[in-house]
Amino acid sequence: MKESVMSYTPKRTVKGDVITMAHGSGGKAMRDLIEDVVLGAFYNPELAQLEDQARIDLAELVAQGNRLAMTTDSYVVDPIEFPGGDIGTLAVNGTVNDIAMSGAKPLYLSCGLIIEEGLEIDTLRRILLNMRKAADQAGVQIVTGDTKVVNRGKADKLFINTTGVGVIPEGADISASRAQPGDKVIVNGYVGDHGAVILNARGDLMLEVELETDCQPLNGLVECMREVCPDIHCLRDASRGGVATVLNEFAESSGVAIRLQEADIPVRNEVRGVCEILGLDPLHFANEGKLVAIVPADKAGTVVEAMRQHPAGQGSAIIGEVESGPAGRVTLQTGLGGGRILDMLIGEQLPRIC
Repeated sequence: MKESVMSYTPKRTVKGDVITMAHGSGGKAMRDLIEDVVLGAFYNPELAQLEDQARIDLAELVAQGNRLAMTTDSYVVDPIEFPGGDIGTLAVNGTVNDIAMSGAKPLYLSCGLIIEEGLEIDTLRRILLNMRKAADQAGVQIVTGDTKVVNRGKADKLFINTTGVGVIPEGADISASRAQPGDKVIVNGYVGDHGAVILNARGDLMLEVELETDCQPLNGLVECMREVCPDIHCLRDASRGGVATVLNEFAESSGVAIRLQEADIPVRNEVRGVCEILGLDPLHFANEGKLVAIVPADKAGTVVEAMRQHPAGQGSAIIGEVESGPAGRVTLQTGLGGGRILDMLIGEQLPRIC
């Protein structure tokens, strides 16, 4: 049972305006930080015990499925706050989405903080409260964690690690190796938004574009998809490397080819503009709220219709088809009638995107 964060009154209050090395010392200053800022943001009965581990009822897990899904990820995005989100919302949604791509129901998260000396405590508090809001939206609880402080100049404000645990319902069998000729390729909306937002937020381009990150939880959308199509073949969130990299991974793992129709891929004009200026491809741009699904052809229309009824899937579209070969090849049919091979991202298009 979840309790509102408003029911918690801190017994301790953190002193000062910025993080100091004392806040990572393991002593009173650290306890003040944890009880005031961390527990103040994430309060729930499990976390409130302040043990070194979360203790989870196995009966609750077994009642929901027959396998665990577990993932971990570290977030080093620069800047730590950007239009539509911040490093905290990114950490929650990114880990929730990695769990959900197996068809699992995400339940619990850990939160590891690496804080640079000098970070404003109000900034930390704001980011952690946004993490709590993101967790509530996704229906998960942050139940354990860790806090470390490093010297000024040894990190960049704040890094976050989150580990997630979820339960896979019996019968779910989603894998990158299950794409079959004739299957359809689906995305849940505009691609490349997050990459364009982070690039512009760094101020190097000085572009006047009104874009927000697409960062959002996708577990509810996946549940809607599985209700109408329990046999989803492949599913992955298109974060670093973008849609192109995900589809190359599917094609290679399944030993198939995939052909995309450029005209069917939803890309905002603002994102296209950023890519044209820099000579980049929106299909390689990172997303933090977009998935790529491969489903049987006879279910594709039904899946898209169901996805469009969910807030995270209103822009869903069929963008391509799986073919028998050449194995491992992804091609893009352009609007001019030609075609080109769409490789996975080579090297680092944009560092510290998430």
